[in-house]
Amino acid sequence: MLENVKLLTHSSIRIAKDKIIYIDPFKINKEYNDANLIFCTHSHFDHFSVEDIKKVISENTKIITVEETKIKLMSIGFKEEEIIIVKPNMKYTVDGVTFHTISAYNIKKDFHPKKNNWVGYNINIGGHWYYISGDTDNTREAQKVKCDVAFLPVGGTYTMSYKEAADLANKIMPKVAIPTHYGSVVGSRDDAKMFASNLKQEIDCEIMI
Repeated sequence: MLENVKLLTHSSIRIAKDKIIYIDPFKINKEYNDANLIFCTHSHFDHFSVEDIKKVISENTKIITVEETKIKLMSIGFKEEEIIIVKPNMKYTVDGVTFHTISAYNIKKDFHPKKNNWVGYNINIGGHWYYISGDTDNTREAQKVKCDVAFLPVGGTYTMSYKEAADLANKIMPKVAIPTHYGSVVGSRDDAKMFASNLKQEIDCEIMI
């Protein structure tokens, strides 16, 4: 399930299986320019970076994203038909890739209000479900996700702490849990290690950065 799956930095993910997929490209360190699909969870700079999107787009890239990013994407050359605007808690299929959007928001903080309609993605790739939660807390929507691999933020401050993320993982019981959102903007590798130590024995943890 994790073959050709990379956490590049922070919450930036590259999955190269049937298609080459990027989620929230950020601080990309070389010109890949090979993306079939790009998923962006919300418009904050560390999840929607035009500079980094330019490093991964190819001639035929489609981008799945939220409403407020559309104008900026069109200004850098994306055509309207290449931009798929999503809303939370819906099912979509784009170029043969099926995914669900999951509402992503803070419960007691104001950094990611629910009213903004920002999302996480549960993507079916090769028959396995990969849940990339985006910047969220341990919400009732997240607790309903069924997935094989879960990418969950652990850095605290703007998202879940490592303990809250572990509590979510222990509820949804993925086969593999991967900590994200640390080591760049906020949080450290110690948060990732503490996340791993708080998981149920049945869940494998892969610390990728």
